[in-house]
Amino acid sequence: MATQTVAKPRTSLRVGVQKFGTFLSGMIMPNIGAFIAWGLITALFIEKGWIPVPQLGGFGTNAAGAPNGGLVGPMITYLLPLLIAYTGGRMVYDVRGGVVGAIGTMGVIVGAGIPMFIGAMIMGPLGGWTIKKIDTLWEGKIRPGFEMLVNNFSAGIWGGLLAMLGFYGISPLVQAFSTGAGNVVQFLVNNGLLPLTSIFIEPAKVLFLNNAINHGVLTPLGIQQSLAQGKSILFLLEANPGPGLGILLAYMFFGKGIAKASAPGAAIIHFLGGIHEIYFPYVLMRPLLILASIAGGMTGIATLALTNSGLVAPAAPGSIIAVLAQTSRDSYVGVILSVVLATSVSFLVASVILKTTKHSDEVDLNDATSKMEEMKGKKSSVSSMLTGAGAGGGGGVGTAVLAGPIRNIVFACDAGMGSSAMGASVLRNKIKAAGFPEVKVTNAAIANLSDTYDVVITHQDLTERAKPATSSAAHFSVDNFMNSPRYDEIVELVREQNTEGAPDAGAPAGHGAHVASAPVDAASAADSGAEPAGRRAFRHPGGRQRH
Repeated sequence: MATQTVAKPRTSLRVGVQKFGTFLSGMIMPNIGAFIAWGLITALFIEKGWIPVPQLGGFGTNAAGAPNGGLVGPMITYLLPLLIAYTGGRMVYDVRGGVVGAIGTMGVIVGAGIPMFIGAMIMGPLGGWTIKKIDTLWEGKIRPGFEMLVNNFSAGIWGGLLAMLGFYGISPLVQAFSTGAGNVVQFLVNNGLLPLTSIFIEPAKVLFLNNAINHGVLTPLGIQQSLAQGKSILFLLEANPGPGLGILLAYMFFGKGIAKASAPGAAIIHFLGGIHEIYFPYVLMRPLLILASIAGGMTGIATLALTNSGLVAPAAPGSIIAVLAQTSRDSYVGVILSVVLATSVSFLVASVILKTTKHSDEVDLNDATSKMEEMKGKKSSVSSMLTGAGAGGGGGVGTAVLAGPIRNIVFACDAGMGSSAMGASVLRNKIKAAGFPEVKVTNAAIANLSDTYDVVITHQDLTERAKPATSSAAHFSVDNFMNSPRYDEIVELVREQNTEGAPDAGAPAGHGAHVASAPVDAASAADSGAEPAGRRAFRHPGGRQRH
């Protein structure tokens, strides 16, 4: 009997970088609320704050002559790093990994004597990974009744050893790295070179590395700078809403078709809601617009540098409301000016590009995919799936059958908060309006997906990362979060699968079952007469097909 070989999907360098960046930002983003709390307390109650309170701000002395401890120092020194470490350890090995990671991080914190965010991002996952490996040594070998004793003492002993390792070994290394990174940033600021970072940041954002850059790299460095200087320009290198707003405004005035009609709503969501991913498809349709984004970003950063302005804590999401809430007391003019000028420059450059280049904004998915590949400079396995070019062509992609009613639909994005929540809300309303309120539509981070969903929806740049964890689901790729035609296809699919008389789980493919892409042997798929994955065929009883 021949053995069927399952082809593993190739992982591109971009996807690998996305995964690593998502892991880093995944330790920060769940704790953004704590960062905001610290930022607000700092802005209000420190000696130079809006409402100076010695007991809360940590300045001056109490009645006994002892220095006031306050909230600001302990929160940034202990609370925030320990939260990051616990989250990182938990991502690797659930609660047990989080606890051991937090114990180990305490050694780094005490050893350095300064906020250890980078140390926490190292020790948290390290603690989770090492205790996971240790547990495998005696898995299934513990006598009944001794499980709790072994588990608690192994975590305590290993956590203590990691704390000592952090104190003597990791702490000096991380402290040296933090000092070096801070010196590099200061060198860029002193020599007027910081605006050049937009050349790398803005294109990376459009390739969905925005959370990795902002929360994985800039936030830890920005916190260090904010503690030393009371504010940091690094919090606005990526989070400034100006460049994206300028592009959307240009589409409002000079765009055509669907792009022009959807731009006003996208601008509101981007500027007030802080979901920057909303403007990425507009750039992908016109790759030259990345120049507008870079020009706007450079202008905003230069304005902040010239006015010596910054935020006291991260602005998350990147809404103008969050930006102003975290602005340092002496930086409102500079921050507002940076947003206004970034928007203006981005708008002017984008307007010139839209007016001087011939292009139909009524692009179909194939055209948008081709242009995305041109910008990336390489062929994408995601794009071949979208256009159908990779199916049946020896790429190891075949078909899997989605049979029975659809109960769970998930809209997944990089962080599981902004764009996925917005898309899920739009789709949920459409499905309810179609008369299927029992269908559950949720949103999640790609890293947290499991193979328990019937339908998975992602942006076309993220589908490649979502498929391995949800191989049995039907996958839909969208390029517009607000008004994608794929939503109507999904509603129609729900109607076909959930309407009384639809085929049950045992129905064969070709009689009501939805054909979705999944990795199988290409030759076997061809022998069985399966449809190519990229075609997304819907089969009706009686043999009719609609593509």
